[in-house]
Amino acid sequence: MTDITDDKASNAPHADMNKEQFEQAALHYHAHPRPGKISVTPTKQLANQRDLALAYSPGVAVPCLEIEKDPTLAAKYTARNNLVGVITNGTAVLGLGNIGALASKPVMEGKGVLFKKFAGIDVFDIEVAQNDPDKFIEAVAALEPTFGGINLEDIKAPECFKIERELRKRMNIPVFHDDQHGTSIIVGAALLNALLIADKKIEDIKVICSGAGAAAISCLDLLCALGVQKQNIFVADSRGIISTKRDNLDESKQRYARDTDATTIDQLIDGTDMFLGLSMPGILTADMVNRMARDPIIFALANPTPEIMPEVAHSVRPDVIMATGRSDYPNQVNNALCFPYIFRGALDVGATTVNEEMKIACVRAIAAMAHVEAMPTTTRAKTTDTTKSFGRDYLIPGPLEPNLIIEIAPAVAKAAMDSGVATLPIEDFRAYRQQLSEFVYNSAFVMKPVFARAKAEPKRIVYCEGEDHNILLAVQVVVDEELAKPILVGRPAIIEKNIKRLGLRLKDGENVTIVNQDDDPRYKNYWQGYYEKNKRLGVSPELARRDVRRKTSLIGALLVENGDADGMICGTFSHYHLHLRYIQSVIGKKAGVNDFYAMNAVLMQDRNIFIADTYIHDDPTAEQLAEMTVLAVAQMRRFGITPRVALVSHSNFGTSDRPSAVKMRKVYELLSNMDVDFEFDGEMQGDAALNERIRLDDLPSSTLKGSANLLILPTVDAANIAFNLLKTATQSASIGPILLGANKPVHILTPSATARRVVNMTALAVTEAQDLENAQR
Repeated sequence: MTDITDDKASNAPHADMNKEQFEQAALHYHAHPRPGKISVTPTKQLANQRDLALAYSPGVAVPCLEIEKDPTLAAKYTARNNLVGVITNGTAVLGLGNIGALASKPVMEGKGVLFKKFAGIDVFDIEVAQNDPDKFIEAVAALEPTFGGINLEDIKAPECFKIERELRKRMNIPVFHDDQHGTSIIVGAALLNALLIADKKIEDIKVICSGAGAAAISCLDLLCALGVQKQNIFVADSRGIISTKRDNLDESKQRYARDTDATTIDQLIDGTDMFLGLSMPGILTADMVNRMARDPIIFALANPTPEIMPEVAHSVRPDVIMATGRSDYPNQVNNALCFPYIFRGALDVGATTVNEEMKIACVRAIAAMAHVEAMPTTTRAKTTDTTKSFGRDYLIPGPLEPNLIIEIAPAVAKAAMDSGVATLPIEDFRAYRQQLSEFVYNSAFVMKPVFARAKAEPKRIVYCEGEDHNILLAVQVVVDEELAKPILVGRPAIIEKNIKRLGLRLKDGENVTIVNQDDDPRYKNYWQGYYEKNKRLGVSPELARRDVRRKTSLIGALLVENGDADGMICGTFSHYHLHLRYIQSVIGKKAGVNDFYAMNAVLMQDRNIFIADTYIHDDPTAEQLAEMTVLAVAQMRRFGITPRVALVSHSNFGTSDRPSAVKMRKVYELLSNMDVDFEFDGEMQGDAALNERIRLDDLPSSTLKGSANLLILPTVDAANIAFNLLKTATQSASIGPILLGANKPVHILTPSATARRVVNMTALAVTEAQDLENAQR
């Protein structure tokens, strides 16, 4: 039997590659387009002499002197409180063993990537060529002024125990050996949920652990903190069962030595409730599994091959509750579920350590997340296929679940405050959660004022595709966030089946209303009203009767028009103009508005750009473009954004007389004559719109300042192409399409809309309904 101290994700080749292909792909990934996986990027501009003087000499002396007087100001004037050192000596790297500090660097860079991607934390990876624990401790302890926290990584046992213990004593910042505690936290969360399924009490269970390395001992320590009785735990290392009869045991193993004559796992397995494996393949046999207690819990975490393969365990015990360290089986115990978020919470309150209370808070937050359905941000097709709900195959959330940071970091931060180790306590946790959501969802910052208004006075929003999985996922968030009062159009049996399949908590008559036109008492009035309004537009009584039963966008529009709903979301299937036709024939255009238009927003890291008209008019007239611009500006102000409008063309301030350039020039004249209250200019090329220097070189008298954030383009081709290219090239979030010009709050989405975009558009529709109600008053 071999001890292991690490249980990261599987090293097995990807399913569609052989071993050689996978290895070549890995080398190419790390070498191109530039070597390595991380870089250091400045957060302040350095564009001129003044910037240089502020960033370095003489301006840098000012914060230096302030920090000298008050060391806590380092959190205000430097990046220290968002900087973690990932430090190793390379003595226990993945499944590779003692490969040395330099060879471990790709792993440490990878850890830095995960910190940044999942929690926005910056990392310096430091590989120390020192195997002497005391000298390693001295080297790391001296780095305290640099970092807000230390993540020890890939250090072999038993030295890792001493190193972490001594550094925690000497350093006044969090020191966290992820190979120990990251694994233990995920195992603890999975066990709590497994015990719920098995209907067992934690203090009653018998545990056998195969492996006595850093991860195994830390797991056992935390399980005891959660309630497992130490006398019910039996541990085996490479020499067999750890008993009081054995000598030369280090301190960590002595804690789990039992007074027993047994020397093998096989001798103790009868009636065992939990097997925890952090050792090697083949340790647990089918016969052993068959002799375990009812609903046996098996966490076989050796990588890439677990102590027993899940299919073998399930073949002899259908009631087994199984977890592994692999991503190709359910319930992957993956450290990435933990370490970014425990550091996020610890850094944000200036914690001086990561204590037992913070780890247990992390355990309980992760366990609780498995009971709430995921909030996907992927495409519509993927969310339909991958959504899971709590059960034997979903004990813990997946490592890519975006809401992990929103739930775990606040739980850890609060535990740090309650246990007295926080130096920068958080006063408003609601605001803190909102701040974290802005990190997760690019749209969150832009949507913040819209969400705040929607929550203050929720309105009835009808979802025309009420059977759609993405709609239902979004509606669950809408209900939880109290953004709106949802109305779902569809067949009740199908909606309820999909709610159950997705593991949602939606209930007709409680938190949602389902509209079924087959037996709705309003049906007759609805079809007759629709007929009267459209009888000279090709709608016969029979067509009206049939369409008002079958066309969900028509049903939604009638609900809004008749005052039975305040706003409407549709468009997650079929073509944009199909839905627009029903909105036009029932709800119509706003008074004084001549046409409908569509606008989208691309939300990038450094800017937000709104683009119109992305869907409706193939070749809008100058008059239509001017009207669209005014409507788009009004909608942008709903987000609290000051509009800066560029009328975009291939021409730059008169350099071409082609019809499209002349059209955009006329839009400028129309807006000028309208005496509008926003900045605009054109016609101009795209680079001039986004770069003030280029624009002023061509036209120093331009009244448009800074970078434009609303681009008005001459055709639907230009607008739609620009929007999709920007969104894809920058891998950015988006909002929209936002329908402009409608008489009521209605929006037509597209089949590619994510659940998050549906939530965003719901909040926007609610605020529009609020404004409409206020105007009518």
